[in-house]
Amino acid sequence: MARITKISITLCALLFTTLTFTPVANASEQARASAVHKKHLAKVTEPKKKSSSKTTKKESTSKKSSSKKSLAKKQNTASSPKNKSSSRTSPKTLKTASRVVTEKCTARKGHKAKCVKTSKTTTLAEAHKVRMQKAQKTAMNKLMGQIGKPYRWGGNSPRTGFDCSGLVYYAYKDLVKFRIPRTANEMYHLRDASPVERGELESGDLVFFRTQGRGTADHVGVYVGNGKFIQSPRSGRDIQITSLSEDYWQRHYVGARRVMTPKTIR
Repeated sequence: MARITKISITLCALLFTTLTFTPVANASEQARASAVHKKHLAKVTEPKKKSSSKTTKKESTSKKSSSKKSLAKKQNTASSPKNKSSSRTSPKTLKTASRVVTEKCTARKGHKAKCVKTSKTTTLAEAHKVRMQKAQKTAMNKLMGQIGKPYRWGGNSPRTGFDCSGLVYYAYKDLVKFRIPRTANEMYHLRDASPVERGELESGDLVFFRTQGRGTADHVGVYVGNGKFIQSPRSGRDIQITSLSEDYWQRHYVGARRVMTPKTIR
Protein backbone atom coordinates (compact mmCIF):
# COMPACT_ATOMS: atom_id res chain seq x y z
CA MET A 1 0.00 0.00 0.00
CA ALA A 2 2.77 2.35 0.88
CA ARG A 3 4.54 1.59 -2.47
CA ILE A 4 1.35 2.27 -4.41
CA THR A 5 0.92 5.61 -2.76
CA LYS A 6 4.57 6.56 -3.51
CA ILE A 7 4.22 5.53 -7.13
CA SER A 8 1.04 7.52 -7.46
CA ILE A 9 2.65 10.54 -5.89
CA THR A 10 5.63 10.42 -8.24
CA LEU A 11 3.36 10.02 -11.26
CA CYS A 12 1.33 12.99 -10.18
CA ALA A 13 4.51 15.00 -9.72
CA LEU A 14 5.77 14.08 -13.18
CA LEU A 15 2.44 14.84 -14.75
CA PHE A 16 2.33 18.22 -13.06
CA THR A 17 5.82 19.15 -14.21
CA THR A 18 5.15 18.17 -17.80
CA LEU A 19 1.92 20.11 -17.86
CA THR A 20 3.47 23.22 -16.34
CA PHE A 21 6.77 23.37 -18.37
CA THR A 22 5.43 22.42 -21.84
CA PRO A 23 3.56 25.68 -22.55
CA VAL A 24 6.56 27.67 -21.29
CA ALA A 25 8.89 25.81 -23.67
CA ASN A 26 6.41 26.23 -26.49
CA ALA A 27 6.16 29.96 -25.77
CA SER A 28 9.94 30.35 -25.76
CA GLU A 29 10.22 28.46 -29.04
CA GLN A 30 7.52 30.64 -30.59
CA ALA A 31 9.28 33.77 -29.37
CA ARG A 32 12.56 32.57 -30.88
CA ALA A 33 10.84 31.78 -34.15
CA SER A 34 9.18 35.19 -34.28
CA ALA A 35 12.50 36.88 -33.55
CA VAL A 36 14.22 34.97 -36.36
CA HIS A 37 11.37 35.86 -38.74
CA LYS A 38 11.67 39.55 -37.84
CA LYS A 39 15.43 39.49 -38.51
CA HIS A 40 14.84 37.85 -41.88
CA LEU A 41 12.25 40.46 -42.79
CA ALA A 42 14.60 43.25 -41.76
CA LYS A 43 17.36 41.86 -44.00
CA VAL A 44 15.01 41.55 -46.93
CA THR A 45 13.55 45.05 -46.58
CA GLU A 46 16.86 46.92 -45.97
CA PRO A 47 18.24 46.81 -49.56
CA LYS A 48 14.88 47.84 -50.93
CA LYS A 49 14.94 50.97 -48.79
CA LYS A 50 18.47 51.77 -49.95
CA SER A 51 17.57 51.33 -53.59
CA SER A 52 14.52 53.53 -53.17
CA SER A 53 16.66 56.21 -51.57
CA LYS A 54 19.12 55.98 -54.46
CA THR A 55 16.34 56.40 -57.00
CA THR A 56 15.01 59.44 -55.18
CA LYS A 57 18.51 60.93 -55.22
CA LYS A 58 18.81 60.27 -58.96
CA GLU A 59 15.41 61.79 -59.58
CA SER A 60 16.34 64.91 -57.61
CA THR A 61 19.66 65.32 -59.48
CA SER A 62 17.93 64.83 -62.84
CA LYS A 63 15.34 67.44 -61.85
CA LYS A 64 18.11 69.88 -60.90
CA SER A 65 19.97 69.33 -64.19
CA SER A 66 16.77 69.74 -66.22
CA SER A 67 15.97 72.95 -64.38
CA LYS A 68 19.50 74.27 -65.09
CA LYS A 69 19.14 73.40 -68.80
CA SER A 70 15.78 75.15 -68.99
CA LEU A 71 17.27 78.27 -67.37
CA ALA A 72 20.19 78.25 -69.83
CA LYS A 73 17.78 77.91 -72.76
CA LYS A 74 15.72 80.84 -71.49
CA GLN A 75 18.84 82.98 -71.18
CA ASN A 76 19.95 82.04 -74.70
CA THR A 77 16.55 82.82 -76.15
CA ALA A 78 16.44 86.13 -74.32
CA SER A 79 19.88 87.13 -75.66
CA SER A 80 19.37 85.98 -79.27
CA PRO A 81 17.59 88.57 -81.49
CA LYS A 82 16.05 85.88 -83.73
CA ASN A 83 13.59 84.74 -81.06
CA LYS A 84 12.20 88.21 -80.48
CA SER A 85 8.91 88.98 -82.09
CA SER A 86 9.90 92.48 -83.22
CA SER A 87 12.41 92.73 -86.09
CA ARG A 88 15.70 94.48 -85.51
CA THR A 89 18.30 96.09 -87.70
CA SER A 90 21.94 95.82 -86.71
CA PRO A 91 24.06 98.12 -88.86
CA LYS A 92 27.66 97.15 -89.40
CA THR A 93 29.84 99.87 -90.75
CA LEU A 94 33.04 99.08 -92.61
CA LYS A 95 35.26 102.10 -93.41
CA THR A 96 37.21 102.19 -96.67
CA ALA A 97 39.50 104.79 -98.18
CA SER A 98 36.94 106.51 -100.39
CA ARG A 99 33.51 105.39 -99.19
CA VAL A 100 31.58 103.93 -96.26
CA VAL A 101 29.92 100.54 -96.76
CA THR A 102 26.95 100.01 -94.44
CA GLU A 103 25.53 96.53 -93.91
CA LYS A 104 22.00 96.36 -92.47
CA CYS A 105 20.82 92.99 -91.21
CA THR A 106 17.14 92.32 -90.46
CA ALA A 107 16.28 89.32 -88.27
CA ARG A 108 12.80 87.83 -87.82
CA LYS A 109 11.55 85.01 -85.68
CA GLY A 110 11.81 81.72 -87.53
CA HIS A 111 13.63 83.27 -90.54
CA LYS A 112 17.26 83.75 -91.53
CA ALA A 113 18.76 87.21 -91.15
CA LYS A 114 18.80 89.21 -94.39
CA CYS A 115 21.73 91.61 -94.87
CA VAL A 116 21.82 94.40 -97.44
CA LYS A 117 24.97 96.42 -98.20
CA THR A 118 24.69 100.10 -99.05
CA SER A 119 27.55 102.43 -99.87
CA LYS A 120 27.92 106.18 -99.98
CA THR A 121 30.75 108.59 -100.68
CA THR A 122 32.57 109.57 -97.52
CA THR A 123 33.01 113.17 -96.50
CA LEU A 124 36.55 114.24 -95.78
CA ALA A 125 37.77 114.09 -92.22
CA GLU A 126 37.46 117.31 -90.27
CA ALA A 127 41.22 117.86 -90.30
CA HIS A 128 41.33 117.48 -94.10
CA LYS A 129 38.34 119.79 -94.46
CA VAL A 130 40.06 122.50 -92.47
CA ARG A 131 43.28 122.16 -94.48
CA MET A 132 41.41 122.17 -97.80
CA GLN A 133 39.33 125.20 -96.87
CA LYS A 134 42.40 127.05 -95.69
CA ALA A 135 44.32 126.28 -98.91
CA GLN A 136 41.37 127.24 -101.13
CA LYS A 137 40.86 130.48 -99.25
CA THR A 138 44.56 131.35 -99.55
CA ALA A 139 44.56 130.67 -103.29
CA MET A 140 41.37 132.69 -103.85
CA ASN A 141 42.71 135.63 -101.83
CA LYS A 142 45.92 135.66 -103.86
CA LEU A 143 43.99 135.55 -107.14
CA MET A 144 41.36 138.14 -106.19
CA GLY A 145 44.11 140.50 -105.10
CA GLN A 146 45.37 140.66 -108.71
CA ILE A 147 42.06 141.69 -110.34
CA GLY A 148 42.50 144.83 -112.44
CA LYS A 149 46.23 144.42 -112.98
CA PRO A 150 47.34 144.40 -116.65
CA TYR A 151 48.33 141.29 -118.58
CA ARG A 152 52.05 140.83 -119.09
CA TRP A 153 53.54 138.08 -121.20
CA GLY A 154 55.91 135.87 -119.13
CA GLY A 155 54.97 137.63 -115.87
CA ASN A 156 54.52 135.57 -112.68
CA SER A 157 54.62 138.05 -109.78
CA PRO A 158 52.59 141.04 -108.55
CA ARG A 159 55.56 143.32 -109.26
CA THR A 160 55.89 142.42 -112.94
CA GLY A 161 52.31 141.38 -113.73
CA PHE A 162 51.00 138.03 -115.00
CA ASP A 163 50.21 136.05 -118.08
CA CYS A 164 47.56 133.28 -117.82
CA SER A 165 49.86 130.49 -116.57
CA GLY A 166 51.94 132.89 -114.48
CA LEU A 167 48.82 133.84 -112.51
CA VAL A 168 48.08 130.15 -111.74
CA TYR A 169 51.73 129.51 -110.85
CA TYR A 170 51.69 132.42 -108.39
CA ALA A 171 48.44 131.20 -106.72
CA TYR A 172 49.48 127.54 -106.16
CA LYS A 173 53.28 127.30 -106.02
CA ASP A 174 53.39 127.44 -102.18
CA LEU A 175 50.19 125.45 -101.50
CA VAL A 176 50.84 122.07 -103.19
CA LYS A 177 53.57 119.47 -102.71
CA PHE A 178 54.51 119.10 -106.39
CA ARG A 179 56.07 121.61 -108.76
CA ILE A 180 53.65 123.73 -110.74
CA PRO A 181 54.70 123.90 -114.44
CA ARG A 182 55.08 127.23 -116.15
CA THR A 183 52.96 126.80 -119.30
CA ALA A 184 49.24 126.07 -119.79
CA ASN A 185 49.92 122.96 -121.89
CA GLU A 186 52.20 121.47 -119.22
CA MET A 187 49.59 122.16 -116.54
CA TYR A 188 46.93 120.39 -118.59
CA HIS A 189 49.11 117.24 -118.83
CA LEU A 190 50.23 117.36 -115.20
CA ARG A 191 50.16 113.85 -113.67
CA ASP A 192 49.62 115.12 -110.13
CA ALA A 193 46.38 116.85 -111.18
CA SER A 194 43.18 114.82 -111.61
CA PRO A 195 40.69 115.39 -114.50
CA VAL A 196 37.35 116.95 -113.53
CA GLU A 197 34.05 116.91 -115.44
CA ARG A 198 32.60 120.29 -116.26
CA GLY A 199 29.49 119.62 -114.16
CA GLU A 200 31.64 118.79 -111.10
CA LEU A 201 33.84 121.89 -111.04
CA GLU A 202 34.77 123.27 -107.63
CA SER A 203 36.40 126.50 -106.53
CA GLY A 204 40.13 126.29 -107.24
CA ASP A 205 39.96 123.91 -110.24
CA LEU A 206 41.96 124.86 -113.34
CA VAL A 207 40.00 125.35 -116.58
CA PHE A 208 41.80 125.03 -119.94
CA PHE A 209 41.14 126.41 -123.43
CA ARG A 210 42.66 126.09 -126.88
CA THR A 211 42.43 129.53 -128.45
CA GLN A 212 45.36 129.67 -130.95
CA GLY A 213 45.87 126.02 -131.89
CA ARG A 214 49.14 125.59 -130.00
CA GLY A 215 49.29 122.20 -128.28
CA THR A 216 46.34 120.65 -126.47
CA ALA A 217 45.74 123.76 -124.31
CA ASP A 218 47.23 127.24 -124.64
CA HIS A 219 45.17 129.20 -122.12
CA VAL A 220 44.31 128.54 -118.46
CA GLY A 221 42.14 130.12 -115.78
CA VAL A 222 40.96 129.26 -112.23
CA TYR A 223 37.32 128.38 -111.50
CA VAL A 224 35.87 130.55 -108.71
CA GLY A 225 32.32 129.14 -108.55
CA ASN A 226 28.91 130.05 -109.95
CA GLY A 227 30.01 129.22 -113.51
CA LYS A 228 32.81 131.80 -113.53
CA PHE A 229 36.62 131.77 -113.67
CA ILE A 230 39.42 134.27 -113.13
CA GLN A 231 41.98 134.78 -115.89
CA SER A 232 44.64 137.02 -117.35
CA PRO A 233 43.29 137.11 -120.91
CA ARG A 234 45.77 138.69 -123.32
CA SER A 235 47.82 141.79 -124.04
CA GLY A 236 45.88 145.00 -123.55
CA ARG A 237 43.41 143.35 -121.13
CA ASP A 238 43.38 143.31 -117.33
CA ILE A 239 43.02 140.33 -114.99
CA GLN A 240 39.28 139.73 -114.68
CA ILE A 241 36.47 137.28 -113.79
CA THR A 242 34.70 135.81 -116.82
CA SER A 243 31.67 133.57 -117.31
CA LEU A 244 32.22 130.07 -118.70
CA SER A 245 28.86 130.26 -120.42
CA GLU A 246 30.08 132.87 -122.94
CA ASP A 247 30.06 131.48 -126.48
CA TYR A 248 33.75 132.10 -127.09
CA TRP A 249 34.92 130.20 -124.00
CA GLN A 250 32.42 127.39 -124.55
CA ARG A 251 33.77 126.82 -128.07
CA HIS A 252 37.42 126.74 -126.95
CA TYR A 253 36.98 124.82 -123.68
CA VAL A 254 39.08 121.60 -123.58
CA GLY A 255 38.86 120.40 -119.96
CA ALA A 256 39.61 120.95 -116.27
CA ARG A 257 42.12 119.68 -113.71
CA ARG A 258 42.08 119.62 -109.89
CA VAL A 259 45.43 120.41 -108.31
CA MET A 260 44.32 120.79 -104.68
CA THR A 261 43.32 117.56 -102.94
CA PRO A 262 43.91 116.26 -99.39
CA LYS A 263 46.91 114.31 -100.74
CA THR A 264 48.51 117.18 -102.67
CA ILE A 265 48.15 120.17 -100.36
CA ARG A 266 50.95 120.94 -97.96
